[in-house]
Amino acid sequence: MLPPFLRLAAAALLSLAVAGCTSTASPRNGVMANAPGTASDGFVQAAAYAPTDASRLAKPYFISFRARNAESYGHTFVVFGQFDAKGRVPYDSQGVLIPSMTEVAGLHPASTSVVPYMVGHILPVPSETGASDGDTEKAYLLAEWTIPLTPAQYNEIVPYIHNLQARSPVWNAVTYNCSAFVSDIARHMGYKTPSPLHLPKEYITQLREMNT
Repeated sequence: MLPPFLRLAAAALLSLAVAGCTSTASPRNGVMANAPGTASDGFVQAAAYAPTDASRLAKPYFISFRARNAESYGHTFVVFGQFDAKGRVPYDSQGVLIPSMTEVAGLHPASTSVVPYMVGHILPVPSETGASDGDTEKAYLLAEWTIPLTPAQYNEIVPYIHNLQARSPVWNAVTYNCSAFVSDIARHMGYKTPSPLHLPKEYITQLREMNT
């Protein structure tokens, strides 16, 4: 755990919104910007329609923009994959995402040590872009915005996410953090995005409110 004074300083820094940094929708992917979404401050809500067979859904896939709890100020990331047979984000009986039906993408320091995390508030540090501890567990969710996708929309956004993961080698708390990574995905889909310097819960809440 970070020393108290560093945690307070970092949280204060990341909570500052940058005036004029709100992005506009991308015309080339405007079709996604009109997709309906479901939202909650904890648990995933089922889509308005919930047929018994996911293959019968007009939009059987999803992307979920999420914030979770952490020892510091939290983490922003995305989950994407296929709805279950009831049209919901697939979890097992323990509240853990089913790995065969979902993927997680998020930017974070490539270490479980606090040292790169602390250094990353000053200098860029090597990053990882997959799941971090707690990303797959429903119990840690603070906020989310889940958007159903058609097969065509899903097949367009997944390669973009994979490419973004491959070209995001560093993490920095100010210049390119987890919310900035998520912002790139949201903008590619045609959504407006808030400043990535908001704390994760506030970032996801504002992202949802700006686009619904």
